Amino acid sequence: MTVTALVEDYPHRMGGHCGSGAMRDLLHWHGLGWDGPPDEGLVFALGGALGLSYLRSSELFPPLYLVGRGADFEVDLPTRLGGVVQVLTTDDPGEGWSWVREELDAGRPSLIWGDIAELPYLRVQLQMSRHDIVVIGYDDERQLAYVVDNDRAEAQEVPLAALARARASQAFPQPTRHCTYRITWPPSLPGIAEVAASAFSQSAGNMRNPSRHSIAGPTTAAVGSEGLEAVALFADDIATWAELPEDELGILLFSLGAFIEKAGTGGGLFRRLLADGSAEVARLTGDPASAELATEAARCAQGWTDAARAAVKRDTHPRSRIDDLVRTASRLPELELRLVESLERAAISLNARDH
Repeated sequence: MTVTALVEDYPHRMGGHCGSGAMRDLLHWHGLGWDGPPDEGLVFALGGALGLSYLRSSELFPPLYLVGRGADFEVDLPTRLGGVVQVLTTDDPGEGWSWVREELDAGRPSLIWGDIAELPYLRVQLQMSRHDIVVIGYDDERQLAYVVDNDRAEAQEVPLAALARARASQAFPQPTRHCTYRITWPPSLPGIAEVAASAFSQSAGNMRNPSRHSIAGPTTAAVGSEGLEAVALFADDIATWAELPEDELGILLFSLGAFIEKAGTGGGLFRRLLADGSAEVARLTGDPASAELATEAARCAQGWTDAARAAVKRDTHPRSRIDDLVRTASRLPELELRLVESLERAAISLNARDH
């Protein structure tokens, strides 16, 4: 006898980032939005998750970690919207699966973490433990789970054993511990100006005064920092890369391009998602400061994209790319500072509108 639970007609769209893509789908499924189902950029912007962590260490492979969002998006977004989030973790795979199964048996999708290296449909070797996926069903007889991922257009069949491994990963940046987000969404959403003002203020704070407990915790003998300090360190550190062995330099350059453009960032190290979301806030509220924020975020995103392109420029020797990369990266601290100042102005403007 096949025992199957499946969330029917789950409204999945592919996304630029695993977290905001998953949350967009969940909001749509719950019938929440301001002007129809929200776009992913708006969801990301309202999470208040913009941040920056830079880490270079020989203890990592690749020896570089660069991320443009903070660690708490999956909690902060639903909470800001009036929801309640329980973050459930355990080292017992049976207990961890029971949480997912309970949600599915009740007809609700379940948001969890999974290491990308253990998810067979992604076909990657690089481990990264904090990847958001949504489980929308399971089949006991076939020992399968049905998983929705921002990187795939259709639900994926994942063997339960593989899913359990993905949920028990000890990989960087932190153990997955069968992490499950149990979210109680509100029946309706607060005003968009109020929500956006809070989110923009939080993102600015993440950059000016980072909490120091982000996704990328520095390891022994590592070069690393967070927030505006991290972008300055990043620009300075790149100038030293020319002294590295050629093979290490090649890996760093390739990895830099991937972290900025390919690693679930939505392009431009998450700044392009922020630009899209800010433009949507401006459309919904008529707020000119949010429109200016969208412009600054787009400029900043392009600055990061330019750095990625310099790093992976084809038909050039790794050492010949360094000069272009150093010049491009030297512009990033100013672009990031202008972005933070624009976030602060938009927060003030929206607060005034809301009151």
